[in-house]
Amino acid sequence: MPVYKAPVNDTLFVLNDVLGLERYNNLPGYADATPDMIEAIVGEAAKVSEEVLFPLNYSGDQEGCVRHDDGTVSTPKGFKEAYRAYREGGWLGLAVPEEFGGQGLPYVLHCAVGEYTSAANMSLMMYPGLTQGAIAAILVHGTDAQKKTYLPKMVEGTWSGTMNLTEPHCGTDLGLLRTKAVPQPDGSYKISGQKIFISAGEHDMTDNIVHLVLARIEGAPEGTKGISLFIVPKFLVREDGSLGDRNPVSCGAIEHKMGIHGNATCVMNYDEATGFLIGAENKGLNAMFVMMNEARLGVGLQGLAIAEIAYQNAANYARERIQGRSLSGPKAPDKKADPIIVHPDIRRTMMTIRAFNEAGRAFLLWTALKSDIAHRSPDEKERQAADDILGLATPILKGVMTDKGFEHAVMAQQVFGGHGYIEEHGMSQYVRDARITMIYEGANGIQALDLVGRKLALNGGRAVMALFKEIGDFCEENRSDEQMAFFTKHLKKGLNDVQTATMWFMQNAMAKPDNAGAGSTDYMHLFGLVVLGYMWAKMAKAAQAGLAAADSAREDYLKNKLVTARFYMERIMPETALRKARIETGADTMMELAAEAF
Repeated sequence: MPVYKAPVNDTLFVLNDVLGLERYNNLPGYADATPDMIEAIVGEAAKVSEEVLFPLNYSGDQEGCVRHDDGTVSTPKGFKEAYRAYREGGWLGLAVPEEFGGQGLPYVLHCAVGEYTSAANMSLMMYPGLTQGAIAAILVHGTDAQKKTYLPKMVEGTWSGTMNLTEPHCGTDLGLLRTKAVPQPDGSYKISGQKIFISAGEHDMTDNIVHLVLARIEGAPEGTKGISLFIVPKFLVREDGSLGDRNPVSCGAIEHKMGIHGNATCVMNYDEATGFLIGAENKGLNAMFVMMNEARLGVGLQGLAIAEIAYQNAANYARERIQGRSLSGPKAPDKKADPIIVHPDIRRTMMTIRAFNEAGRAFLLWTALKSDIAHRSPDEKERQAADDILGLATPILKGVMTDKGFEHAVMAQQVFGGHGYIEEHGMSQYVRDARITMIYEGANGIQALDLVGRKLALNGGRAVMALFKEIGDFCEENRSDEQMAFFTKHLKKGLNDVQTATMWFMQNAMAKPDNAGAGSTDYMHLFGLVVLGYMWAKMAKAAQAGLAAADSAREDYLKNKLVTARFYMERIMPETALRKARIETGADTMMELAAEAF
């Protein structure tokens, strides 16, 4: 059966040694986040993940959710109790302002905890995950009355939230949506239409479900310019905050899916349900994108989480499974064969996943720190600079970490051979669950187009130039350090490749936009390779500093960190040249065939 152990030591290394969270004590919530408190919080999150959430992961996948004739949905056995433990622990409100019942702690800490909980039980954690996205949208765009009505209960976890975008005929192109909103004399709206693929759309774990629904007000412009966002609760809320009548919104069906069986992915029917405008009329996408951006970081986190738990199980199996002899001679002469961990190709697999996971964890937490600075810094210039990097990093984080998360779940499954293909070892579930992360919250091809088509040129390229400078400055500052020269040499080569590819787009994509589309996915991964390499260089510097401090208790850990950093630079970073070469071929052969030829 599968196992999971939260990577607490690695998280603490990134937060304390690499990011140096103590340097940000000027930010609200950071003064309380002392190293001791951070260690206590991530330690408790590990315990909840390992002991409460993880034991239900396999059974939840096997059992799935059930829709009843009255439209209600039952979640798998044990989910309600586990969710109650998560809710009562205050985990939903970890980074939410205290005025709404949260703890006001750093968002970066919320993301650190989120990796553990998602690895332990991705399906279960999607219920509060969607709630946290809805909380973010209401915080930014809701009226004071809406915040007062909905946020305390959602932060408490007794109410949950969803996001309703997709319709049967429209996914990415939201300008095609048909759900309509009819104004009422009392200022509310009647919402009618059907939404599909709605995660956590109906379930039995909370008293109320607060749906955020995109719809078009009657008479509004066509396309995305006429879309508004509405709060449509499952139960209407009385003035005193108690629950009133059931709103005519219902689950018409549960989607039959490849994975995440423990999450109720619903077809939602709105039959003149009462809704309340959130944000400005016809500006619904602005409000929804607050939720989408939060969700995209959360999905990138899921890619890392699945890769981590798949790696842990593959590593355990590789140490125990005996098969064949080492090419350099027997390593377990007392046994009939050696453990498969001795074979170079198994090592290639394990080191590749490990190098991605450790750099991906640093990338996630580094990006979350940028979010904290963007939203909490008292310095306007500092806020803008962090927000620029956050916007640039989000599509890279979502696209690269979920593409690689799925790829590495498959690689980990391969370590098991035929045993990975059957359900007993749980590897099939990780592959199936990981697959959706590449699709929802904006398919990864869309993330790549967003990066190339919007983010590069935004504000005259201010964000990309700032990040290139940050990485370049790091290389220059550490170039003369003998211990860092190896890392900066490889990082500088990758940086040159992504800068060259960026310049190629500037010269070749304006006149021929297909060139941008043809190279966008390679560019997203090229950029991701460089950012992950930057994370490895920063971690190598921190590891060397730790060794110099003669921290013998962590000596093996830090030496292993440096070995993995060298592996990344030698074996993975050279892929930047391949990605650049593909980009520079342009779109000609890709677009030449007539549609009928396919």
